[in-house]
Amino acid sequence: MLARLQRFITFFLLALILVWLLFFWDGAPAVAVFGSIAIALAYTAFLALEFLLASLVNKGDPSCRATLTQWLAAWVGEAVTAPQVFCWRQPFRANVLPDNVNQLAAVAGRRGVVLVHGFFCNRGFWTPWLRRLQQQGDAFIAVSLEPIFGSIDDYTGQIEAAVRKVAEVTGLPPLLVCHSMGGLAARSWLVRYKADARVHRVVTIGTPHHGTWLARFGRAENARQMRLSSKWLARLEVEYLTSRRALFTCWYSNCDNIVFPALSATLPGADNRLVSGAAHVHMAFLPQVINGTLALLQD
Repeated sequence: MLARLQRFITFFLLALILVWLLFFWDGAPAVAVFGSIAIALAYTAFLALEFLLASLVNKGDPSCRATLTQWLAAWVGEAVTAPQVFCWRQPFRANVLPDNVNQLAAVAGRRGVVLVHGFFCNRGFWTPWLRRLQQQGDAFIAVSLEPIFGSIDDYTGQIEAAVRKVAEVTGLPPLLVCHSMGGLAARSWLVRYKADARVHRVVTIGTPHHGTWLARFGRAENARQMRLSSKWLARLEVEYLTSRRALFTCWYSNCDNIVFPALSATLPGADNRLVSGAAHVHMAFLPQVINGTLALLQD
């Protein structure tokens, strides 16, 4: 469903650019060219607004303040990465790399990975990760969470099925790698299935563990659950047992344009790792994050 929606959005934007070019080309070619560029890059203005809001909110915490250079680098990184994810990988390449859980000889005895994407995403988000895991011969399943705008609790069954399958193939508890909302879905799964002993570690990348200021504008159920101090997050926090903290590695950034305040992406007692100057989506594809996460397979 998400892939179809994002294909529609991508084709609509391409059609809009084409119509603009054709309409203005004969009489005003400069307007045609610059107007089409403006349409294609309009999303960067929305990104800039997100970064501005994040910088204002993060001012309340001196430990998470970023320099202007870091904000600009994060904006450029997100501007380059976002179209690759939302206009190519997810709408057109979501299933280009299938789950690797059938080649038993290649993966038996090697710890596997379950990858859980975030809000308004699907398994295509993880394509660079899947390629790396495939090359290494590791078992993996990347889920596509549905319903897109449902409750985060509704995703726990899909995570449960993926964990069971990877553990069955490898004989070992898998590593969970989660981006953004996916980390909250993983926490909900741990609670619902009492699954602490069935997972090696849970890695979250830009997960709004304590909510995000930006979610106040969301109307979908899962977006409302990610609001700061939401009742859903409060209930989840009650279940955040001390023994569970050692399971988590939390990557967070002082330039996250979606999850802010920045420390909202950390958990008390977890292995919290700061990635300075990285935006929300771009952070998931930095070598520092990918290598540091997959190194946990060897623990």
